[in-house]
Amino acid sequence: MAVRRTNWRTLIMVISLGILIAVELFGVALASGWALAGLFDLGHVVGYVLMALFSVVAGYAMVNLMRRVLKVEHMIGDN
Repeated sequence: MAVRRTNWRTLIMVISLGILIAVELFGVALASGWALAGLFDLGHVVGYVLMALFSVVAGYAMVNLMRRVLKVEHMIGDN
């Protein structure tokens, strides 16, 4: 039987990619909710609702992206 080893370079790269993209997505989601509420003078409560709604969309996009990345990248190699 072949020994299966973790490819640490790929694992670190995927984790780093996930952190970077998650910060960007959630930053855009929060800033968009705040900006739209301020632009249209919708109030604080609607601004928070928009931020939450956009954050849910960003979370869904992040989960989808990470699923696709994990399908493509080989985390465990045979040696």
